[in-house]
Amino acid sequence: MLRGLIALCLAAFFAAAPARADDLQDASRLLKAGQREQALERVNRALAAKPGDPQARFLKGLIYTEQGNTREAIEIFTKLTQDYPDLPEPYNNLAVIYAGQGQYEKARAALEQSIRTHPSYATAYENLGDVYAKLASQAYDKALQLDSSNTGAQNKLSLVRELVGGPSRVAAKEPPAKPPVVAEKPPAPADKPS
Repeated sequence: MLRGLIALCLAAFFAAAPARADDLQDASRLLKAGQREQALERVNRALAAKPGDPQARFLKGLIYTEQGNTREAIEIFTKLTQDYPDLPEPYNNLAVIYAGQGQYEKARAALEQSIRTHPSYATAYENLGDVYAKLASQAYDKALQLDSSNTGAQNKLSLVRELVGGPSRVAAKEPPAKPPVVAEKPPAPADKPS
């Protein structure tokens, strides 16, 4: 469901201290190769050296997301938003998790905050559009539950579902939903002390 999760942009990682950068580069490569446990070990090693490092914490959140440990990923991304409220990526990744759980209002709020912190963050706008489409789909579906003869709602629901996927009243099967996009890069180092 999380398109682009493994496609991380690592440029910010490489600017770090050599030992930490090596651990984070290795962790990223391991994650891309599907070796999540080994990636987590490398990230934990980097965090042992510098516990508050936002890049390592962000990568750990990605690893947990990939492992399906959403509770832990939410905790990490939430703490990053508290410690570094101006970074848009943790808000975006929280929104992706919330959307994956069907919590579209929480996803919307997180994406709006991501956009407030970085108004030119295209990924957050794309994800917000996807969340609005899912909310629209739910609203049209509810309208049809209340009035199944509402052809306007039927047509709109079909159009929205073409965008986001899901069952359609017109077609028996729709293509799978386009997943939200996870932040493409880790947050840049911040000035906040660890």
